[in-house]
Amino acid sequence: MSITQTVDIPANRRLTIDVPREVPVGRTILAFTPAGNRRSDTAPLPGGSARTVEEALQMAEEKAADPNRKPISRLFGTCKGIFGGDGIAYQRAIRDEWD
Repeated sequence: MSITQTVDIPANRRLTIDVPREVPVGRTILAFTPAGNRRSDTAPLPGGSARTVEEALQMAEEKAADPNRKPISRLFGTCKGIFGGDGIAYQRAIRDEWD
């Protein structure tokens, strides 16, 4: 059960709380969140401002349909790596050490 109520905190910072009868008696956790910093129940998904998976999929479809979008393949071979030379040859050399 979750109960939310927005209150104004007075200068003396004292609140009197009347708990509704629906709340069970016993140990309870109270959480205080300043109204200016309040987040919604669902945090944004990583990588964008979408709030739901459906929104994120819609944004991805729009991005993929962009005619000015450049393919990632244009970057293939542009970074020779920190080891220099051919990356595949380096990987094979490392794997040869495993045997």
